[in-house]
Amino acid sequence: MRPDDPAADPDAPAPTPDAALRSWLRKARAQAAELSPRARLSHVGRVLRVGDGVAQVENLPRCRLNERLIFGSGVEGVALTVSERLTGIALLGPDAGVRAGDAVRASGDIVRVPVGEALLGRVIDPLGRPLDGGPALRAAASLPVERPAPRIMDRAPVTQPLLTGLTVIDAMIPLGRGQRELIIGDRKTGKTSIAVDTIINQSGLDRSGIDRSGAGQAGSGVICVYCAIGQKASSTARVIDAVRRHGDPGNCIFVFAPPEAAPGLQWIAPYAACAMAEHFRDNGRDALVVFDDLTRHAIVYRELSLLLRRPPGREAYPGDVFHLHARLLERAARLSPALGGGSLTALPIAETQAGNLTAYIPTNLVSITDGQIYLEPTLFNEGQKPAVNVGLSVSRVGGKTQAPALRSVAERLKLEYAQYLELESFSRFGAVSDERAAARLRHGRRIRAILRQEELAPLPLPAQAALLLAADEGLFDPVPEERVPRLAAALRRELPRAAPAAWARIAREQTLEPADRATLLDAARALIAQDAAASRDAGA
Repeated sequence: MRPDDPAADPDAPAPTPDAALRSWLRKARAQAAELSPRARLSHVGRVLRVGDGVAQVENLPRCRLNERLIFGSGVEGVALTVSERLTGIALLGPDAGVRAGDAVRASGDIVRVPVGEALLGRVIDPLGRPLDGGPALRAAASLPVERPAPRIMDRAPVTQPLLTGLTVIDAMIPLGRGQRELIIGDRKTGKTSIAVDTIINQSGLDRSGIDRSGAGQAGSGVICVYCAIGQKASSTARVIDAVRRHGDPGNCIFVFAPPEAAPGLQWIAPYAACAMAEHFRDNGRDALVVFDDLTRHAIVYRELSLLLRRPPGREAYPGDVFHLHARLLERAARLSPALGGGSLTALPIAETQAGNLTAYIPTNLVSITDGQIYLEPTLFNEGQKPAVNVGLSVSRVGGKTQAPALRSVAERLKLEYAQYLELESFSRFGAVSDERAAARLRHGRRIRAILRQEELAPLPLPAQAALLLAADEGLFDPVPEERVPRLAAALRRELPRAAPAAWARIAREQTLEPADRATLLDAARALIAQDAAASRDAGA
């Protein structure tokens, strides 16, 4: 009791100083016995200069490359250049609250991001912070943004197809799960549209409500991660809205680093998205990551390097710009069965200037990846969409994984289409008098017509097989070219009802049996005959 407590006995003697000291010592020893002191080493430096998203820090001689550092204002950064005297740091947040003289503490760790099922359906920044107005993420685990690529012995051959729903790609430039395929072309030629259609095609239903699998399956089981690097907010919003309207957003993660974000945040964005996708791969699942786009990513890295006074090289890029993207894309792979058999497919996007494929960054990415899909502005302006130039596009891995239902009909079709393209270039110099050449031109134009698709309307595998089979048999040759797209849309719409068993079997087994082949041809002939009869009645 305190001396001034009214309940205290006023006649009780006051404690002596020795008794009070002994009482305090007893309490202090009891509290000290409960403590478990541990030594902690703090590595603290001071900000020397800051501006434009980078900071120069002194007195951090033990700082390591790519180490995460924490400023006094709470902003984090990544060490990009290290030396005994100065450390160059890329800030991962606004530099408005960072001042010269502020303390900077080294964390002893690298940047980590949350991973797991909690991220599905969310729009987040590269550090895992929600941008969609939803609740904070409650991820059960985290992974470093920079991880070593799987070793050769940990990889397995790419054997399963990744269907994009785009006939020109699935038939002529097929992709496999675990592949790295570059999408390259000039600005506004449909690069992002190809990636979005691929994401949408991994869902269970198309925009008409037709079951893509034909067997009541939920989808391909591929987790999709879309990473927007320096893209406008309006462009990214259109992508997210397209997936929400036509696909399965609950199967996707959207990582967004806007152009107004700190350069350091844009720089780590693809690595963070890759780590989020790797979590599913390492747990035996299939994942797809889209980097939109790595040209902007290289520009951001060049900006950071020049601000940190790193020596420039070709086109002012630093000397390690090749390694910048090589170490990222090497993380895409299919793992061996001993490690779960999961896969990570990468679709990096790159922008060219005036169709120049020999520029520095495009040639780097072409040499890193397993093939490229080149979009030609001339084809785009002519209305041939997707504007894929099949002559300059290649898939060095996916051809071995192409679905058998497509492989059986696409091999001859690719040769015929290549012959048509060569013959068409000669026919521009004058009229073609040879009947065989005219027939080949007519057949090639029909092939080109069925390769033309609407945006956000990926085709299920059975519909692609039916279209290619009908074109291979020449069923579209007598049909006027302008009516072929309408017939193709009608075939896609009517085939699930006309041949439900064949549709389900092709979707499930990805093979084309002789009986299913005959069923598809009969359905196509009946539909073409109906269209011809309707045209005659309209003409009469």
